[in-house]
Amino acid sequence: MPEFRLNGVRLSLPQGLATPAILGKLADGTYEADEARAADRCVREGFRVLELGAGVGYVTALCAQRTDPANVLAVEANPDLLPVIEANLARNGLSGVSLVHGAATGPVEEGATARFVVSEGFTGSSLDGKGRAVEVPLVSVHDLIRAHKPHVVLMDVEGAEADMFGRPWKCPLRFCVMEIHPKKYPPRTIKRIVDFMSAMDMTYDPVTSRGKILGFRKVWGAADAPEGEGEGAD
Repeated sequence: MPEFRLNGVRLSLPQGLATPAILGKLADGTYEADEARAADRCVREGFRVLELGAGVGYVTALCAQRTDPANVLAVEANPDLLPVIEANLARNGLSGVSLVHGAATGPVEEGATARFVVSEGFTGSSLDGKGRAVEVPLVSVHDLIRAHKPHVVLMDVEGAEADMFGRPWKCPLRFCVMEIHPKKYPPRTIKRIVDFMSAMDMTYDPVTSRGKILGFRKVWGAADAPEGEGEGAD
């Protein structure tokens, strides 16, 4: 069972779970580097974090270390990854994280499920791919937000983000960082996401944004910003 250490987080994956390309990134430290950077930027002590698409639990662990495991709610659709996430969190003394099995999406009826395609190497698994399919629960992002009231939302859900921006999120949101998938939807959908964030008094965050990683931060004044984040701060 391959073992790795990234930013102080110990990770182990079952044989055959990851492709050679993913194993190479884990070995050289570039695996989910932008997402890890965003977590380091956004997550503060006491912040509640909602992570949609937990992968192998690497960013989940970073978030739990920076705040508290009890403040982190992680959602993962791929059933193969659930024991991997749990084991990696336990390996780092972070077993208090809440882990939910399901595919996050927009509003859904209670008990709804969907066909989820598990890709080779796990990173491209999604609701609309081709390959080995399993039936998974659908989880409304609005229900998750209502229950957890996150300060930070981190999202990598392979295109499902397109359906999550129909109505305002009622939570004390400070940061939102997502990987967008422009091959799966038109530019107008990206505009809708940006407009939605703007309507919630969120603005583009150049520090967490890079490539397909799009970050937003709350527009705050000097009186209510976290330390070092007031208007005009570098």
